[in-house]
Amino acid sequence: MSAQNEAAFKVISYNMQVAIGSHRLHHMLSHGLRYLFPHGQSLLNLRRIAELVADVDIVGLNEADAGSLRTGYLNQAEHISMLDAYVSCEQMITRDLGRVAQHSNSLLSRHAACKVVRHRLPKPNDGRGVLEVHYMVGGRKLVVLVTHLSLVQRVRAAQLDYLADVVAQFESVVLMGDMNCSLQSAEMVRLLDNASLHGSPSHLTTFPSWRPRRAIDHILLSDNLSFVNYAVKSERLSDHLAVCAEVAWRK
Repeated sequence: MSAQNEAAFKVISYNMQVAIGSHRLHHMLSHGLRYLFPHGQSLLNLRRIAELVADVDIVGLNEADAGSLRTGYLNQAEHISMLDAYVSCEQMITRDLGRVAQHSNSLLSRHAACKVVRHRLPKPNDGRGVLEVHYMVGGRKLVVLVTHLSLVQRVRAAQLDYLADVVAQFESVVLMGDMNCSLQSAEMVRLLDNASLHGSPSHLTTFPSWRPRRAIDHILLSDNLSFVNYAVKSERLSDHLAVCAEVAWRK
């Protein structure tokens, strides 16, 4: 919690790239086998990610493996949750390749989950979804959504239209994740208008982590929430950088 605003809470969104630790361009090739098989740095990388999110109230993770051959059958989100003593860890497997790989969206929180809904986004063969978790934060109901959207603009637009309908059901919403587009893209502008959401005016770049040029990882808020601060974490533990925000209820 912020010492200046006790009603504030911290959230972070991070595409952790299955903890393979790519943080230079050549790692996209040299770390290729880490997508398929266990590697010696996995537990160390998970510990470093746990340190990165240790002071955060709600953590949204993309590309955390839910327990397959490549992680030694370790559920990465649950492992981070245990290292940081989070109260709840909710997960949605979005791309289930059985024993080979289990991509997921995950939410870790200092608050108990009151309700959990898992949505398949349009074009289910694209392996995309959104995890919806309800919490009580500061005595108020908060709905947090974490998603990882398509690389294809046409498909992504349909997914964002679906998300607008989900967001419209609730008063207080945090939507975050790797959205693979900027806030200025046509499909994102339509989402912000239709769902009455706003992002940070600081369009901070997050990808690729070794030379960030694209602002594609976002934290979006409903109108009754505001940003106290918004920043990109400089630690390069993935091909993405994490975005972190301190959020407060509007009076």
